[in-house]
Amino acid sequence: MDDRYLGNWSRRRILRAGGFSALGVLAGAMFGESRVAFAEPLSGPVPVVDRVSVRVVTDSSYSALESSRRIGNVDVQRFGLALGQDQPPRLAIENEWGLSMHVESAQADQIRRILIDFGYTPETLNNNVALLKIDPAQLDALLLTHGHYDHFGGMVGFLQANQGKLKAKLPIYLGGEECFCTREIGVRQFGSLDRQAMRDANLNIVFAEHPAVVAGHAFTTGWIPQTTFEKPLNPSNMTVGVHNGVGCAADKLPAAKQNATTIPDDFQHEQGTAYMVKDRGLVVLTSCAHRGVLNTVKTAMKVSGVDHVHAILGGFHLAPQPPEYQQATVDVLKEIDPDYIVPMHCSGEVFYSMVTQAMPGKVLWSSTGTRFTFGA
Repeated sequence: MDDRYLGNWSRRRILRAGGFSALGVLAGAMFGESRVAFAEPLSGPVPVVDRVSVRVVTDSSYSALESSRRIGNVDVQRFGLALGQDQPPRLAIENEWGLSMHVESAQADQIRRILIDFGYTPETLNNNVALLKIDPAQLDALLLTHGHYDHFGGMVGFLQANQGKLKAKLPIYLGGEECFCTREIGVRQFGSLDRQAMRDANLNIVFAEHPAVVAGHAFTTGWIPQTTFEKPLNPSNMTVGVHNGVGCAADKLPAAKQNATTIPDDFQHEQGTAYMVKDRGLVVLTSCAHRGVLNTVKTAMKVSGVDHVHAILGGFHLAPQPPEYQQATVDVLKEIDPDYIVPMHCSGEVFYSMVTQAMPGKVLWSSTGTRFTFGA
């Protein structure tokens, strides 16, 4: 793993903010006044929270008829129709190909809130944020798991709609400079992350290549090593370089990629997010799991030193994989033996059917707007 971003320990320990992860030296010279910071690598035990609630803000399916209920020791709150007393209904939860999750955690009387990914379009994200009564002003951090448009497409419109509402210098955690590379699917453009929009929104860009604490309660996996049979598919290509002010700086990428032009995307920059819930175990959010859902979970376990996984939520990127690959994934999940599995986004119907049959009672159905609370 490339350590060039991380500097030395004395530099990384300069900035601290009460209860939040430490940030390293600001390094904005290359991109003007934009704040670029480096997360202090996690050292010591991971934070322990009493409760964590994961709200699905954007995903590709929704049902207004599912009832809220407690399943095992998980509170599952569904979002029904948006009905009012004074006028007929007009707005509804919207779905699209993409993912965004709002996570609220509690540690005694301390509450932290983060937004993980931004879905495909700002219209859907902003609509759902309003209907779900999520207050952007209360966000303590933003996190982008990887540089695919279906996870950051809603970001610019979200930042513009909430200009002046977000906390000053709100941190946004990225897996590194590679997030900014432009991407293509075949010969068609798949977008690039807008650095200027982050600058205009007064965000602090925080690179977290190594595991790091987020908002005092969560922790990232950092880069996810390949330790299982899983191998990332290459649905997109990554173009290296800055063109017309957009893209990634080649000299800030891992050495093997600095002289490349366009290369198959290996998602080296992808990160997962996790919480250690008191008396429950790890709650791991994979988001898309291009690097492998098993690799992501096992990295979270290794980073935390915690063997028991309470829940795995997010996209598992198994829909395009052959059935035998999906079955092998189910077999290893059975060995890990989490209490709950919540497939979303790119997990696929075949996998959902397989894992539901193989692990009865452990799989929870997800729907846009649903809130899963662990540790309640």
